[in-house]
Amino acid sequence: MELRCTLPQDFWELLHCLKMRSKYAVLLVFVVGLIIIEKENNFISRVSDKLKQSPQALAEANGTEASPAPAENGSLASLRELDAAFSQLRSRLRNVTLQLAGDGDPTPRRHVLLMATTRTGSSFVGEFFNQQGSIFYLFEPLWHIERTVTFEPGGANAVGSALVYRDVLKQLLLCDLYILESFISPAPEGHLTPFMFRRGSSRSLCEEPVCTPSAKKVFEKYHCKNRRCGPLNITLATEACRRKQHIALKTVRIRQLEFLQPLVEDPRLDVRIIQLVRDPRAVLASRMVAFSGKYETWKKWASEGEAPLREEEVQRLRGNCESIRLSAELGLRRPGWLRGRYMLVRYEDVARAPLQKAEEMYRFAGLPLTPQVEEWIGKNTQAPRDGSGVYSTRKNSSEQFEKWRFSIPFKLAQVVQDACAPAMRLFGYKLASSPAALANRSFSLLEEAQPSWVT
Repeated sequence: MELRCTLPQDFWELLHCLKMRSKYAVLLVFVVGLIIIEKENNFISRVSDKLKQSPQALAEANGTEASPAPAENGSLASLRELDAAFSQLRSRLRNVTLQLAGDGDPTPRRHVLLMATTRTGSSFVGEFFNQQGSIFYLFEPLWHIERTVTFEPGGANAVGSALVYRDVLKQLLLCDLYILESFISPAPEGHLTPFMFRRGSSRSLCEEPVCTPSAKKVFEKYHCKNRRCGPLNITLATEACRRKQHIALKTVRIRQLEFLQPLVEDPRLDVRIIQLVRDPRAVLASRMVAFSGKYETWKKWASEGEAPLREEEVQRLRGNCESIRLSAELGLRRPGWLRGRYMLVRYEDVARAPLQKAEEMYRFAGLPLTPQVEEWIGKNTQAPRDGSGVYSTRKNSSEQFEKWRFSIPFKLAQVVQDACAPAMRLFGYKLASSPAALANRSFSLLEEAQPSWVT
């Protein structure tokens, strides 16, 4: 009896000693545990598949007469419960393994993906993560892929583009920045490039040692904002990414949430997806200013009532809203692979309470909100009324988010409401029934956010 009582104590003392002496010894224990769990899980799955066979098939195999099957096989139900338990245990062991591999830091390495569309405030929200010193932040790296790989919208081509974006995104989250060299134009030479899109919007690419001394007579299309740096050294950027504790990436080029499942399930990654949405009427009003040339037809129709809008343009608007809605509905259904890894955020809620929403997003990602982030939010959400440019991230956010109501003609708002009604209802955007209702600030077009949006 005394021996049986002391053995467990000795075992845990030994394990504790191994952990104190070398984190890799503990890591090895959990890796072995994962292998054992995986083998047990595979065994249960094979047995479960056997039990799923119909009585008729089993009878034919055994040469016996089939008998009526019960409504539910009790053994199969038990095995399903065991299967679920093993899956949960495997997930916990994976998280512990990731944590032990993080150089002794108690916070495991996180991979945050801010998923949005153009003119939804994603650059502003992305700064919440860009300002955190332990996060390696990338601003729209998929821009290079869109410029290099041409896909026609819709059908198989849309699927093909989503798969390319996803595969590049996975490598970036793994700090393989060399993947971009195949898409940056002109191609980098010796891993050096002055053409990394909006380099200055990623602090990690403008800090030492990534910021190398500037080179004379070298044209830099994209450069750092607050200091002079030489062409981007992709090798140094890759090493800096690996040294940072966490990674965050902002993109407006991935809209199909279902294509990200392999990333979420990759054991090397610990992905948190934040989907940012905005009132589509506000999005259209903003795009008509930022991309004026692309919306000449809309502006002429709204102001002069000339030829009606082309149906393909309205269909494109409807398709964009539907892809956003379908992704959000998938996230809010809480499928097993996405549970606890998806958060829906409205830009309007961020604009009204930026610090509160930043705290919620950081809490969801499992990251600490630092004083530097709080300071940046305080400075950049109380800007002068006339100090905000089209691409600026410095705004008086509480006054800006409904400014669009006084710039968009009601007939354009009606087009958006007709095309995007299902998405607007899901996200809590109210329809305006008249020009007066649209321009009336006392009439709120925003319902309260739902707690269920954080899954």
